[in-house]
Amino acid sequence: MSDRLTRRSFIASISTAGLTLPLVMPRLVRGASPNEIVRHAGFGANGMSWADMSSFSRNKNWKLVAVCDVDRSRFDKVDKAFPDAKKYADYRELLDKEGKNIDSVNVSTPDHMHAKIGLAAMSLGKNVYGQKPLAQNLFEIRQLQNMAAKSGVVTQMGIQIHSSVQYRLAVRLIQDGAIGKVSYVYTFSNKKWGDPTPRPNTSDPVPDNLNWDLWLGVATERPFIGGGYYHPGTWRKRLDFGTGTFGDMGCHIYDPVFNSLGVTAPISVTSHSPKPNEYNWGINANIDYVFPGSQYTTDPVRVTWYDGDARPPKEIQDKVLAELQKEYDQRGIKDKKPSIPGQGSIFIGEKGMMLLPHIGAPKLLPVDQYKDYDYPKLPGRDHWGSFVDAIRGEDKTTAHFGYAGPLTESVIIGGVAVRFPETELKWDSKALRFTNNDDANKYVKREYRKGQEIEAVV
Repeated sequence: MSDRLTRRSFIASISTAGLTLPLVMPRLVRGASPNEIVRHAGFGANGMSWADMSSFSRNKNWKLVAVCDVDRSRFDKVDKAFPDAKKYADYRELLDKEGKNIDSVNVSTPDHMHAKIGLAAMSLGKNVYGQKPLAQNLFEIRQLQNMAAKSGVVTQMGIQIHSSVQYRLAVRLIQDGAIGKVSYVYTFSNKKWGDPTPRPNTSDPVPDNLNWDLWLGVATERPFIGGGYYHPGTWRKRLDFGTGTFGDMGCHIYDPVFNSLGVTAPISVTSHSPKPNEYNWGINANIDYVFPGSQYTTDPVRVTWYDGDARPPKEIQDKVLAELQKEYDQRGIKDKKPSIPGQGSIFIGEKGMMLLPHIGAPKLLPVDQYKDYDYPKLPGRDHWGSFVDAIRGEDKTTAHFGYAGPLTESVIIGGVAVRFPETELKWDSKALRFTNNDDANKYVKREYRKGQEIEAVV
């Protein structure tokens, strides 16, 4: 594709997510000269994107060329730290004008725009660091996987704890058989990215600094509501823009579960949660997953998610607390009581249990049984640096879209299940559909604004 592609022709060609464009391989490919600088563009100027760009900047071989944000008031940190970076409001304009000047991007926008921007960038041969969840719905997640495989670009999902010593150690312990084959995992987060109240029946003036049309992107049109209802932070609670607590934190907390157990797609999922209302995700979710077994598990293996005030069964918590209290007693700790972490997982194995806080070191239980266990020592790993180094041919990413896609699909299936309480939904991953509930299949893909559609990548 010519570097002289006009913005008008670019916008026309990506009206179906950039899938009509010929794939252009990136300038920096695996095995390229390690002396080259990775030239980067950020989608999102603040929040998670700022955290991502700040982390990339620790790598001396990385340079920020341009940043895009639909809210011009959010460039303040970028202006101070990266004064030479060019600024844009429209992601299409940035890719059109800076395509020849960049090698990679991070897509750290609200969830509903992850796929649209990520697909457009990959179709131009750009390496993509995509924030979690990979996309807002199952169809979009699959298209990002397909495009990553088709284009051959370097990818990484923003589940940075994946690279931490704590999560990698947890994976190692399970796969070393420390607690035997795993039969059940209880996963939980006390966050409440939902809202049981109706959407306000109001329409507020759009602030001068915000391009509301660009913020909506693929979502259907609606009035702007002020007071932070959508922008900049609470969009996570809204059905059309976020993915609730399980979509946000589930991609983190399910990661070491999914990774360590070596599972693939779930066989079925059943929600025991409050339904979302017409506009917002619910809270206090309780979602049961059944996965086919692997060499590290019984067959099947069950994983249950809890968020908000929902927690694992009391008998499980009591069993863990009793062991933690025993450790406190042995260490002479008398001024505090042990507690279950607010976020994390409890693995149940044939020989024992493992408590994995988010973010914290895994602990094997019972205490007496594992008091002399020799925990492996693992080196540190930089999640963002790995992405930069992989583009330069010096590393490989481990949360690439080939891994992150199936992980995110498993999480986001829960977003469909909560709409059908107490109903087992049977899942066919290959076909990307539920086999026993046509109504559930309506939520595999979203409704797009005209001209903002995302087509299948084949």
